[in-house]
Amino acid sequence: MIFIHLRNFSNDIYITGSNAKMLSGELATYLSGRYIEFSVYSLSYLEFLAFHKLENNNESLYLYSRYGGLPYLINLPLKDETVNEYLKSVYSTIVFRDVVSRYNLRNSSFLEKLVQFLSENIGNLFSAKNISDYLKSQHSTISVNQIQNYTEYLNNAFLIHRVGRYDLIGKRLFEIGEKYYFENMGLRNIVIGYRITDRAKILENLVYSHLLYRGYDIKIGYYGDKEIDFIGEKDNEKVYIQVALRIDSEMTAEREFGNLLKIQDNYPKIVVTEDAFIGNSYEGIKHYSICDFLSNFQ
Repeated sequence: MIFIHLRNFSNDIYITGSNAKMLSGELATYLSGRYIEFSVYSLSYLEFLAFHKLENNNESLYLYSRYGGLPYLINLPLKDETVNEYLKSVYSTIVFRDVVSRYNLRNSSFLEKLVQFLSENIGNLFSAKNISDYLKSQHSTISVNQIQNYTEYLNNAFLIHRVGRYDLIGKRLFEIGEKYYFENMGLRNIVIGYRITDRAKILENLVYSHLLYRGYDIKIGYYGDKEIDFIGEKDNEKVYIQVALRIDSEMTAEREFGNLLKIQDNYPKIVVTEDAFIGNSYEGIKHYSICDFLSNFQ
């Protein structure tokens, strides 16, 4: 959603509304230099709990990860038969009004296949060529340039977020390859369903969304051949975060904590998992369960 603040000596004006009328990039053209833009995201986990008067527990976390944080859900019982119909209508509005209609796309069926592909591959590293090659194998031929355009349209409509890669040694952004995360987990789940096999992907998307909500600029980090799931930057400070479903072996601990230990600076380093364990740090690297992270990390 767009939220614009314009101010002069005697007036304070706020412009808000759906993406259907005007996207933020278009507003920037018309209001050049005369406004402040706020990005309004889906409800955070704590806001979701407050809206629905829920306790912070595993059941509430399930509801949040299953249905997402759209505010209107406060008017609905949190049950599949009611929530799914609402989420389908929101998803259709975004795809067909904010993307297909806005950009005069003729190949709407391909757009939906692309959204499905991105839904199934949260947190996987891709380039436009990778996506094009895969879709060709599924008998959907489309150029790399069109893939880039379509993902940009979905990003502009706030359905997905594109996250670039950063070389921590070379101090530069990679030109090729990025990851995609969904703005709202409910909308992602309505595309391909809520599946137990997707728990790790959902966990990673929840961490990304919370960092975004907290105002961090987010990148995927690389330290040599080691990947750091997220680098968050805010107010000239950084945080490094690894995400794992669980730490259930020495090998997993070495991979998740060890990647962070290689980074030779003093910024905070965190591992987030679905489970909790006794002791909250490993050689100075803090551990959060996902409930703790969504509730306490600022």
